[in-house]
Amino acid sequence: MGIALLAAAHARAAGPGDEKSDVLLSAMQQELQRAQASLGKLDPAPYFLSYSVYDQSVSSVVGSQGALINSTAARRRSADVIVRIGSPALDNSHGNERKSAISSGVLPLEDDQDAIAHELWRLTCEEYRKASKAYVNVKTGIQVHVREEDTSPDFSQEKPQSHAGSSELAPRPDQKVLEKMARQYSSYLRQYPYIYSSFAIITAQRTRLHFASSEGSHVVVSGATIRVVIEAGTRAADGMDLMRVETFQAESLDHLPPEPEIAARVEKIASDLKALSNAPLAEPFDGPALLSGRAAAVFFHEVLGHRIEGHRQRGEQEGQTFTKKINQQVLPEFLSVTDDPTLRTLNGVDLSGWYEYDDEGIPAERVEVIKDGILKNFLMSRMPIKNFGTSNGHGRAQAGLMPTGRQGNLIVTSSRTTKDSDLRKKLIHEIKKQGKPYGLYFEDIQGGFTLTQRSLPQAFEVLPVMVWRVYPDGRPDELVRGVDIVGTPLAALSRIVMTGEKIEVFNGICGAESGSIPVAAAAPAMLFLEIEVQKRARSVSRPPTLPKPESPAPPPVSPSPEAPSGPPTAPPEKEPDPS
Repeated sequence: MGIALLAAAHARAAGPGDEKSDVLLSAMQQELQRAQASLGKLDPAPYFLSYSVYDQSVSSVVGSQGALINSTAARRRSADVIVRIGSPALDNSHGNERKSAISSGVLPLEDDQDAIAHELWRLTCEEYRKASKAYVNVKTGIQVHVREEDTSPDFSQEKPQSHAGSSELAPRPDQKVLEKMARQYSSYLRQYPYIYSSFAIITAQRTRLHFASSEGSHVVVSGATIRVVIEAGTRAADGMDLMRVETFQAESLDHLPPEPEIAARVEKIASDLKALSNAPLAEPFDGPALLSGRAAAVFFHEVLGHRIEGHRQRGEQEGQTFTKKINQQVLPEFLSVTDDPTLRTLNGVDLSGWYEYDDEGIPAERVEVIKDGILKNFLMSRMPIKNFGTSNGHGRAQAGLMPTGRQGNLIVTSSRTTKDSDLRKKLIHEIKKQGKPYGLYFEDIQGGFTLTQRSLPQAFEVLPVMVWRVYPDGRPDELVRGVDIVGTPLAALSRIVMTGEKIEVFNGICGAESGSIPVAAAAPAMLFLEIEVQKRARSVSRPPTLPKPESPAPPPVSPSPEAPSGPPTAPPEKEPDPS
């Protein structure tokens, strides 16, 4: 579910950074108090209500072949109303009825207190009816089903929060500047006849969240991102579709890399695609492997990160890989893992998973998940689990969905490091030791997914795009294509033997039960004793028989005063969802 844009006529309305937030917050608080007093007289009566209002301004520009194919700028103000009936120990959100606790709608853009109150009233009435029916189902289910293994409450008790939203946002980029960038970046790829499709997609978003609850919390927080996605695709002679994507993400235009650096990355997209189209198909393999830092970051997001999210530790459907492993070793003793959404940057790179307060109005916290290989904690929302009864500020959601425990900035550190330049030597030594014909080096990964429910195999699949065979006899490395990393988490994580020194960042969008949210992962390069890969499915369509029209080379790159550039410190990240 994405952001639904309103008509372009609203695009020039004041953005969320210009809001008179006291008017909106006042309307929310007054209607919340009125609803609480009125609904409190009914049976069943709610014990908790909250209003969340997301005020979002989005500018989106798409270019291809040096020309614009889309340009929109719009604003939307949406509201989520949550009603909980029963008690924190057992309420209408229990088990499969969790979605019953939320109703969503669109609010007026203007600060018209009466109009805002009217829509909040309508949503509250709708949500109360839905929650009441669900609560009856929950109580019936408790009577007819066997006792659950985890009988933790459905909602945690937390201190009320008050935050006025003091963060200053960068100015909203001018649409003309974004359009110029889209034309420029998309023109770089039109000179390559073997590239059949290519796009430059630039999105600038500013969001202000107002949160108010019947507990007395009132929180206002703001955020801004600009995301540049450049993608290109071709097709090999055997029918395999090939795609390369580079993503640059930052808080503002001046945090993006300079234009020459982006141009160099785009040129690498083209050279990678040409090399991939001529590369041999990979075969299933099980043996030593080396992952670059960004590849290792995606690997940890998929293989470990989703399994330490709090809500996955309860429920009869979840596989609960790590639920009963607190204070036990789950990683090699030289590895530690934290999730720290309070970090805005790491090594000069803006982190996508930064936020001040989560979507339940709880302050973001640094959580030490694994210390020296020992599992210590989970990423918690306000859904308690056994022995973890409170939130640690990781309740996250896309607007319109119920928050759950989710990753923010997942960071892997190591106490057993070697120079990154020496890792290759260690890999070759391990290939010889195991008597393998070659090992694998994973240079880049575009994403992946993982399965956590017990009705399915407890497995993961990670999708690399640049994979090299490394030979122990001194032959040059050989690029291969059509391979995916597969395995099960407990086995895979135990095969890490060493890491490099430099931590690299992967920024992306993660999709799961509570929607698509921005995340980051960071890790050093890692040497594995064993990684398993399988062949990737492919089409059988031939490349186009009609040659592509000839295109002139793009104009030379020159600094643009209209689109300021920062220092070349923010490496590109890939687009995928890890989930």
